Amino acid sequence: MSGRVVPDPAHTCADRVAKDLVTAAFRAIRGRYVQDRHQIAAAVLDADGRVHLGLHLDAMVGRAAVCAEAGAVSAARLVTDAELIAVAAVRYPKPTEAPLARVVPPCGLCRELLLDHAPRLAVVLPGATSGLTPLAGLLPHKYVGTKWPTPQPSADQP
Repeated sequence: MSGRVVPDPAHTCADRVAKDLVTAAFRAIRGRYVQDRHQIAAAVLDADGRVHLGLHLDAMVGRAAVCAEAGAVSAARLVTDAELIAVAAVRYPKPTEAPLARVVPPCGLCRELLLDHAPRLAVVLPGATSGLTPLAGLLPHKYVGTKWPTPQPSADQP
């Protein structure tokens, strides 16, 4: 990194939990950013108050890339069975972009994955100064399979 100053995007969050998750994800990506390799970090909060981090892993074959949210859920599941409460992801700017990190929503694949493993998960959305949004509301017609029983949240659950 070139030493340029990139401010923490947590200043846009009014909610304490959202602010803490965004700051954790920002610090992770700020410290690990590598152009064309790692651009997003995610932070997942569990019911015991622990924060688990994940790092986006890009790949030459795009389909092989791994999203930061998947990494954070995997990191959480390595150490706890506690319910996962909330998630935030932060994208670090490329050197050719304005020096502004930003909160990003989970992609569609991550929405499916996150809801499979945390049906009541809330998410920090870009520009959402009100705090956390139920992730189920972003994926109103989630696929429900038969591999394992999964409680189905309503879109208005926190």
